[in-house]
Amino acid sequence: MDVRVTSDPRAFEQTVFPFLQQDPVLHTIIMSNVHERANGTARAEDRPSYFVSVHDGGVVGVAMRTPGRGVYLGALRPELAEPVADAYADVLPELTGVAGDQPAAKAFAERWCERRGGQATETKGTRLHKLGTLTSLPADAGGPRPMNADEVDLVSTWGHDGFAEELRTGYREWAERQLRQQTMWIWEVDGEPVSMVGYHLPIFGVCRVGPVYTPPERRRHGYAGALTSHVSAEILAQGNQACLYTDLANPTSNKIYHQAGYRPVADFVDVEFTA
Repeated sequence: MDVRVTSDPRAFEQTVFPFLQQDPVLHTIIMSNVHERANGTARAEDRPSYFVSVHDGGVVGVAMRTPGRGVYLGALRPELAEPVADAYADVLPELTGVAGDQPAAKAFAERWCERRGGQATETKGTRLHKLGTLTSLPADAGGPRPMNADEVDLVSTWGHDGFAEELRTGYREWAERQLRQQTMWIWEVDGEPVSMVGYHLPIFGVCRVGPVYTPPERRRHGYAGALTSHVSAEILAQGNQACLYTDLANPTSNKIYHQAGYRPVADFVDVEFTA
C-alpha cells in the first residue's frame, strides 16, 4: 500500500477523480472542494492544502485538509485511517480535528493523539441525504426568486449568522460568488427576503444543496422547506442529482428534508482535538 501527499489540486483531481466519481454523491464534499481549487474558483488562500491518496493497485482511499480546517476523510475505509493519519502527522505541525465516517474518524483520532498527544472529542454528527422523488413543500406566503445584485450584503450577513463555523471568513467574497454563479435563491414575502437556499455547481452530475438559512424571527412558516424544494426542482431540471447534509442534532430539519423526498445515504462525525 502506498500513501501519497500533494498540495497540487489539479494533479490530485486527475489522480483520484476516477475513483471518486464511482459515487459522486457519497464523495461530494471532497470532489467539490478539490475541483474548486483545481479550476481556480475557490477563494484565495495563504496556506497550502494537503491532499492524500491511498493506492493499492489503484486508488482505494482519499482525504483532504484545506487551510484552517481539520482533515476530512469522507467515506474512507476504517483500516486506511491510521496510515492517512501518519501521512498528515508528517506534514502538519498541528491539527484542529478530523471529520468523516465514524469508525475512520475514530481510528484517525486515536493514531493522531498517539503521535502528537492531546485528546479527541466527538462534537457533531451529520447525515448525508440524496433526493429521491421530490415533493414540493408549502409555505405560508411568498415565493422564490434568484438572488439580486443588491443583496450581496444581506446574503453575506446571513452566511455569517448561520454558518460562521462552515464559512469561517470571506463572507462577502462568498456571497459575491453565489451571485456570479447564480447558485443562491431567495424566498420573498411582500417584497422582503425571508429565507435563502444555495447550492454548489454540479460535479459529475451532482449538486449539493446548502446553505439553507432563515432568520430566527422568520422561522416556522415553511419558507426554508418550500425554497429547498424549489431549488431541488431546479437542480433536477438541469439534469443533475441533488444531495444535502443535515445536523443530526436538529430533528426539525431532518424531518423537513425527508418530507421533501431526501433519503439518508451515510452518517459522519466531527472530532475535535484539544491539548
